[in-house]
Amino acid sequence: MITAYTLDAGKIVEVRCSTAARIPEHALWVDLATPTPDERALAETWIGTEIPTREEMAAIETSERLYEADGALIMTAVMPLIARNPDPKTASMTLVATKGLLVSLRHGEPVSVSVAVRRIQSESIPIRGATDILFVLLDAIADRAADVVEDCSSAFDATASDVFERGIDSRKSAQYKATIQKIGLIGLKIARMHDSCASLERLFLFLSVHAKTIGLTGQQKTAAKALGRDIRSIREHASGLDTRLNFLLDATVGLVNLEQNQIIKIFSVLAVVFLPPTLIASIYGMNFGDMPELKWAWGYPFSIGIMLVSVALTFLYFRWKKLL
Repeated sequence: MITAYTLDAGKIVEVRCSTAARIPEHALWVDLATPTPDERALAETWIGTEIPTREEMAAIETSERLYEADGALIMTAVMPLIARNPDPKTASMTLVATKGLLVSLRHGEPVSVSVAVRRIQSESIPIRGATDILFVLLDAIADRAADVVEDCSSAFDATASDVFERGIDSRKSAQYKATIQKIGLIGLKIARMHDSCASLERLFLFLSVHAKTIGLTGQQKTAAKALGRDIRSIREHASGLDTRLNFLLDATVGLVNLEQNQIIKIFSVLAVVFLPPTLIASIYGMNFGDMPELKWAWGYPFSIGIMLVSVALTFLYFRWKKLL
């Protein structure tokens, strides 16, 4: 699908296009959402350079993601969408920028694009050219990355509260398993956001270095560097959160192991408590002919009594040693 955005009387107007119709003459931004080969070819003719295919967007080499060709900057970055969709072909977006035109190519539905559209269509942000739209879009992407990491931080706080305040009952395996899964899912999202922030940080650096190619103003150069610093701080925050997640995972497993060890300890102590009466019962169960207690009328109550006394003495000893 092709969506073009034109500047009309100081306002951004959205126009849906098809391969049968030409892209509007005064369009500044063309957004390609899961385009067909014909739609991509139409956008290539409009901007004057080749646009990477879906397979090329998934390449991991920096030279394949960020390069200059035919007076245009071709920049591919992993979007914050990867936090919930691990497919790099779907979570990546390519931006092709020239001095007056901008093309975005995506195969997923990142929230950043819809946020950027709302911003450029509002009258609060003045739009004079394609580079203004580019920076609105990049700013929305950076904001979205911050939101995803913040959501992970909130999920971490909630899980930590469950572990340290409410506690984990090791006898309820479903609760224990659910907690471990929550920690694992947060960790996966953070790991994916590391990849996203790394690619965005390289994109902002590349944009700053090649500012002349697309005619960035001094203010826009400063904005590109500021966005790079923002992404770097988001990445550092994610690294710190990753460390805390490892601590939470170790603490969760440690607390459950501690509770299980306490249960095993109780069983071990009880086994020792009942060891003396077991010994007594074994002695009187040998049935030798010369055992005088066998013919004693009070032999049975006597043996039961000394068993109870041995249990009581052993139990009191462990309580005195604070083992029970």
